[in-house]
Amino acid sequence: MNLAGLQSLLARAPSLTLACVGDIMLDRFVYGEVSRISPEAPVPVLRTRRSVSMPGGVGNVARNLASLGARVTLGSVAGYDGEGRVLAGLLAEEPGLTDAVLYAPKARTVVKTRYVAAGQQLLRLDEEEALDTAWVGEGVFDGAHAILISDYAKGVVSDALIAAALAHAKDAGVPVIVDPKGRDFARYGAVDLIKPNAAELAGATGLPTDTDAEVERALAVLLEQTTARAVVVTRAGKGMSLLRRGGSVQHIPARAREVFDVSGAGDTGLAALGLALAAGHDLSAAAAFAILASGVVVGKSGTATVTPAELLEAELTGAMDIDHGRIVPVEALADQVELWKAAGLKVGFTNGCFDILHRGHVAYLAQARAWCDRLIVALNTDASVRRLKGEGRPVNDLDSRAAVIGGLASVDRVTAFDTETPLDLIKALRPDVLIKGADYTRDTVVGAAEVESWGGEVRLAEFSPGHSTTATIKKLSKGEGQ
Repeated sequence: MNLAGLQSLLARAPSLTLACVGDIMLDRFVYGEVSRISPEAPVPVLRTRRSVSMPGGVGNVARNLASLGARVTLGSVAGYDGEGRVLAGLLAEEPGLTDAVLYAPKARTVVKTRYVAAGQQLLRLDEEEALDTAWVGEGVFDGAHAILISDYAKGVVSDALIAAALAHAKDAGVPVIVDPKGRDFARYGAVDLIKPNAAELAGATGLPTDTDAEVERALAVLLEQTTARAVVVTRAGKGMSLLRRGGSVQHIPARAREVFDVSGAGDTGLAALGLALAAGHDLSAAAAFAILASGVVVGKSGTATVTPAELLEAELTGAMDIDHGRIVPVEALADQVELWKAAGLKVGFTNGCFDILHRGHVAYLAQARAWCDRLIVALNTDASVRRLKGEGRPVNDLDSRAAVIGGLASVDRVTAFDTETPLDLIKALRPDVLIKGADYTRDTVVGAAEVESWGGEVRLAEFSPGHSTTATIKKLSKGEGQ
């Protein structure tokens, strides 16, 4: 899918309604730090830093569609319990999403809790009970331009629900896309598309799926075993492979990207496929769109979603590292720092207004980057700059400053702070190297004691003499250099 096709698809999204049915769950992520092994047993001790909750399973499929601007009707079965109420509250916050979930008194909401340190999952705790339900999606399919079935084998996707979805799709002339589970994919009937991953394809066919040739054979066998019209297999870093009934296999390569967390990437892929097919694109274009969307979301923490702006930027730059040159929220940046540290990289931090970029700034940041493997620059917000420099400053707003600073080869991430000092930000990110200008001393650097307390260091970088934003503004006001 080219840029024009992507823009057209995203522009159509608000006019499309998609029905999402299947297993819903509550995804919880508990983030912390591990610095020792328990004296009670040979297990790591996790000191929790924060926790977040979000809808998972078919709930994450629906969230991704809503994030892309589509209207969504979400149907599933969850418990009428505390976790179910949390789910209902989270779903109510999603614009364009209609919650048609049946909250049943006798059901128990499925909860998956992941414990994470240094960017790695230490443990996943699943709380679930077998669900026996006669729910068949009443009212969910009305007005839908596509039906998405997300099967996590928790009991919601019954044969009766599949039959109801297929019957409605046939009457309405809309596609049905299934993300399957188990070994019997024939049970899904004459759906338009089945989307297993490579392991699921191998399990369903009993064939290896490592090489292109092996995948081609397994796809052919799967179509022989089912009445589906097409199958697309997701192959992680190898992209996707697509086979239409009566056609030949098409391999669609993935894009190079920095992978942070693959949780929910399959949900994003299903959402993207469904949106593209609902908009009238062919399977090849839909698969390319799904690869783009999944590539963006794996660079985020947790069960994440993707936005139209992120997709357009990823397509324009041809890179999945969409945070470069943009303001990254502190929570997302803290996760990225953990990942860098887990890879053995030294993380540096500096801050400032950086209003009008000049050679002094460039030299300073190049020197700072030489002291670390990854450099974070924290910018004062516009309000913060005005408090420091007075009215008329900054000359360039925060987004503009971030784009310019982030465009330097020496800078790896940009964030912002509105407080008097960046101390809270420093504590949250825990950099290995804290860098300020040589006009400071170690005793006057905010955060120096904290960084040194966790084994970091403070470095003072030289500024090029005769260069400053204030001096540049004075020259311009006098008409010099014009």
